[in-house]
Amino acid sequence: MEQNTVENKNDITLDKVSRSRWLFYVQLFCIVMFMLGGCYNLYKHKYPGKPDVKVQESSLYNPKYK
Repeated sequence: MEQNTVENKNDITLDKVSRSRWLFYVQLFCIVMFMLGGCYNLYKHKYPGKPDVKVQESSLYNPKYK
């Protein structure tokens, strides 16, 4: 029985240069997605702002006494 094989130039397992280029792009994509996910998480959990806290007048920077 005869086996007929067709050479596939797009196969990354045969060409080291093509495989390393593909792995580089995969790593670059993963790093960019990780950074974007971290930025989104920081944006989502950002500090809401200055809360309105009641402070005694005697403990202010310029205290007010009765």
